[in-house]
Amino acid sequence: MDRSLRTCRPAARGLLALLLALAPLIGPGTPDASADSGTFQQVSGFGSNPGRLTMYSYVPAGLPAGAPLVVALHGCGQSANDYYQDSGWPKYADAYGFAVVFPQTDSGNNPLSCFSWFDAGKDTRGNGEAASVVQMVTAAESRYGSDPRRVFVTGLSAGGGLTADLLADYPDVFAGGAVDSGLPAQCATTRSAASGCQNGGQNLTPAQWGDKVRASYPGYAGPWPRVAIWQGTADYTVRPVNGTELRDQWTDVWGIGQTPSSTQGLPGGTTLTGYADAGGNPAVALYSVSGMGHGLAVDPGSGPDQCGTTGPYFLGGICSSYYTARFWGLTGPVTGGLPAPTGLTVTATTAATVALSWQPVAGAVSYDVYRGGSQVNTGTVSGTSFTDTGLTAGTPYGYAVAAVDSSGTVGPRSATVNATTTGGSPVTCYTTDNYHQTTAGRAHRSGGYTYANGSGQDMGLWNLVTTHTLAETSPGYFVLADSGCPA
Repeated sequence: MDRSLRTCRPAARGLLALLLALAPLIGPGTPDASADSGTFQQVSGFGSNPGRLTMYSYVPAGLPAGAPLVVALHGCGQSANDYYQDSGWPKYADAYGFAVVFPQTDSGNNPLSCFSWFDAGKDTRGNGEAASVVQMVTAAESRYGSDPRRVFVTGLSAGGGLTADLLADYPDVFAGGAVDSGLPAQCATTRSAASGCQNGGQNLTPAQWGDKVRASYPGYAGPWPRVAIWQGTADYTVRPVNGTELRDQWTDVWGIGQTPSSTQGLPGGTTLTGYADAGGNPAVALYSVSGMGHGLAVDPGSGPDQCGTTGPYFLGGICSSYYTARFWGLTGPVTGGLPAPTGLTVTATTAATVALSWQPVAGAVSYDVYRGGSQVNTGTVSGTSFTDTGLTAGTPYGYAVAAVDSSGTVGPRSATVNATTTGGSPVTCYTTDNYHQTTAGRAHRSGGYTYANGSGQDMGLWNLVTTHTLAETSPGYFVLADSGCPA
């Protein structure tokens, strides 16, 4: 993190000091008009553009009509080209077949080129930057034939804050989103309130957070977007409590509560906590990256789950773009193949195995089974059941299945189901005051408040009076368990 950011405080005076606290400082780049497999270019004439933004897009060569569309919003001080070059999204656009729109703001809108997630005149439905982004979506759907049912939005820091606002403002436009080191939707409605959102919890209930989303588009009764949340546990620009508040907000909107349906370890010290809808499908996912500061998680390399370039506020450890695309369902085949199987069910578990079954697909000659996004069957699965072996006791896993036709074409994957093997170490709970929770290494103090290690949940004031129960659900990962220690 830039040294100047570490010295900022909520009480800093002047616009510049406040904006320094809002998001990363990276010098804007100059757009590169070429790429290996497609074209990155500026798009003009996309609408009335009330937010005075600039539109860039990356479109893979030969992209067919009906492909998905991803909108990727940069952080403060960045440009569209920075995000194009370093985030990893073009790699997956090529690999899985979708277009990417890169909106860009500039110093004419904000002294440090921040998207205005805290300005009610710019981040609400039909207004300012939010309206400009949706005009870009409409233009992309017209130009590239993008599927309006599969439009997604993601953003870093201030771009993450605007992402959350866009999901609340336009749930009829976006099927899913990813908020990277960002803020809950409508956390602040004025610039003066922005610092408070970044630096501490707002002490709102999940229902109050959810009401902010519901009020963004009154009367909306359609499906809600699927939301991925990425948060570093050592982020001192946008505090980890924002990840917890985003989780509270979107699980409440979905009406699914804050009890996880699954917990899974991922590369880079990342813990994925999943929240499924009533049908068992992923609705909200919180990716907590241990020890990561403020930035977008990347993992340079040539592997299918590696991406991006490290640098200021592009932080190595895990490729968040890959796991976000997988969460949205973009990593399956783009075209062709049989329909996705339905009825995927976990039929039995042991300490080392998970047994699955599903409904047959007409025309399928075999099936491929995926665990955590990677294929696990080494031979042909000709029937509609499969047992995964060699697993770790007491560990959660996510599964999907796809049908294979006579030509060998693999169809789209089913909805994911979660299973946890039996056995393993029991969950341990600790009940004491916030002071002793921190001295025992189960929580940490920041700005006079206490936050659980791993989950980053807000525990209130750091003192000897406030008492909580923390459950250690995996080594070094603690969650609030005041209502009872989980089995």
